[in-house]
Amino acid sequence: MLSSLGSLWQEIAAIFMSIIMTCGSLFGAFAPSDTANPDKYVDSEIKNVIFLIGDGMGFNHLEKAKQERNITLSMDTFDIKGASMTRSLSAAVTDSAAGGTALATGERTYNGGIGVYMYDPVAAFSYPKNITELCAENGMMTGVITTDETSGATPAAFSAHSSDRGNTEDITNDQFASDIDIIWGAANGVASKGLAKQNGFEYVTTYDEMMALEEGSRSFAQFTNTLWNLEQSDANTPTLSQMTAKAIDLLDDTDEGFFLMVEGAHIDKHSHSNDDASMTEAVVEFDKTIQYVLEYAKNDGETLVVVTADHETGAITRNADGTYSFTSGSHSDANVPVLVYGSSKVINAGEILNNYEIPIRIAYTLGFTEDQFPYEVMIAA
Repeated sequence: MLSSLGSLWQEIAAIFMSIIMTCGSLFGAFAPSDTANPDKYVDSEIKNVIFLIGDGMGFNHLEKAKQERNITLSMDTFDIKGASMTRSLSAAVTDSAAGGTALATGERTYNGGIGVYMYDPVAAFSYPKNITELCAENGMMTGVITTDETSGATPAAFSAHSSDRGNTEDITNDQFASDIDIIWGAANGVASKGLAKQNGFEYVTTYDEMMALEEGSRSFAQFTNTLWNLEQSDANTPTLSQMTAKAIDLLDDTDEGFFLMVEGAHIDKHSHSNDDASMTEAVVEFDKTIQYVLEYAKNDGETLVVVTADHETGAITRNADGTYSFTSGSHSDANVPVLVYGSSKVINAGEILNNYEIPIRIAYTLGFTEDQFPYEVMIAA
């Protein structure tokens, strides 16, 4: 599951060095917060969760896209809008691995870590449960879909545990060994038809194969790397909105409900290169996906929709003339949007949360208890 860091003594030494280096900051950072009262967020009417993550998407990404396309966004229609502070436990500016881990587990970790504690990076003693695992353990169907590689940092945080985001083989093996029903994204060069069959997954590589999947199947998709396009680049490559629609169709026929994480990865990728046109197109496709999800949730009546980002990329700034420009090719520490439909118990309008609080509030909105998804160790300032 996790890559070896050498001998057992090397692992133990790494753990204790990590403890020594971080204990001071950990004990100084933990403080009570509103998540210490989980009953405030319980909503027994919610059965399904669709958690959409726009990788790298800050507030000004949305303003820039609207201005350049002269459009409104479905994201503008949410009645409950707040913000998230996105730091990691090791730095003021998080990467996608630590940012995804916070959103998946309710636990901040170091940059590069996937679903592991900072004080136990090789998971010698324990690792934080992610919300996908929590839902699967309780009979819900689960899915993780992305326009990144399936082993990319954000999908990995919701489906694996690894000391380093670059451990592609270990992350993929974790995913195949999981109880997740759907794992779809771009090919990573490691996942194969043989591994899929060995672990009870149907192996999918084309749009037609995806559309042919039937309810009750488990599937692992490896598409091409052009998934960010607003329109299909070819007959075999689905868009994010097409993947999302099919995933919901496969997951929603159960009394226990479902959890689906959807990542639009190319907002981040095109922000790193300051590619205005492509970034805007990625935002529009992500918003198209959200529009579909909102329509589903409104018709269903039992679905919670949460939209946020793992961090902001590009430090987009408003200019004196009212336009918006990239000022960096890296991540920033800017707050990111948190948009909610389906329950007023996840976030209050205008509230600013820590990133790790979001999955905790989702868990308690679903009715899970502290014994199932402990919050007392997840109250970092």
